[in-house]
Amino acid sequence: MRKLFLGLLLGSLALSFAARAETVEEGLPALQHGWAEAYYVTAAADKEKQFERLGARAAQLAAANPGRAEPLVWQAIILSSHAKFEGGLGALGKIKTARELLLQAEKIQPAVLDGSIYTSLGSLYAKAPGWPIAYGDRKKAAEYLQRALQINPNGIDPNYFYGDLLLEQGNRAEGEKYLRKALAAPPRPGREDADTGRRAEIAALLGK
Repeated sequence: MRKLFLGLLLGSLALSFAARAETVEEGLPALQHGWAEAYYVTAAADKEKQFERLGARAAQLAAANPGRAEPLVWQAIILSSHAKFEGGLGALGKIKTARELLLQAEKIQPAVLDGSIYTSLGSLYAKAPGWPIAYGDRKKAAEYLQRALQINPNGIDPNYFYGDLLLEQGNRAEGEKYLRKALAAPPRPGREDADTGRRAEIAALLGK
């Protein structure tokens, strides 16, 4: 009787936990808005803590929704942004984990979130240090960003990152063309905060 009671209790607790588990549709907007706030609004001294909290929440959402690509993509985006503001050896570990998460997501749903997997991989390969420190490779970055543009040709992010890469490679005319296309990208419903921040970045880059 005691074993039966314990079994029923554990089963009830498991069902209760499952009922409380956050769905992707519930959790993703919070990650997106949290990222925009941490990246564009939060004071520099507080960014790392904010990204750390967001990373933990993204990992929890991914664990609660196995087989879904979206939480993995956003966990990778948050990790790579955290790495940008952290720097040092800790950042290297984060960008390597971010790439692994994106490759996992690619196996599930390659074109998810308007090609965000390839946009993020392109950004990582463009900004990461090269071998032997990390995996940075501008040629591979361009290939990933071109794949992102095939999926989402008018998107603000793939055009921004590709334009930025072209500028870094000394191709001013083509870089400016993609940046202006990014600036004219249609708004993303529910992502107004991210769009505002990204447009400010683009305008600053064009102003240089």
